[in-house]
Amino acid sequence: MSNSALTMMLSAEIAVTVMTLYFFWKVVTTPPKAEPDSFVENDDEPR
Repeated sequence: MSNSALTMMLSAEIAVTVMTLYFFWKVVTTPPKAEPDSFVENDDEPR
């Protein structure tokens, strides 16, 4: 394998690994959204 192919392969693998770790960390550390109460806040429409 030539040096340029090895460099390209390593840079692609490192870039994918860094992006995967970044988005995994973002998912793990994001606080959950406050969901509305399904019965109290959905009573705007009269029956």
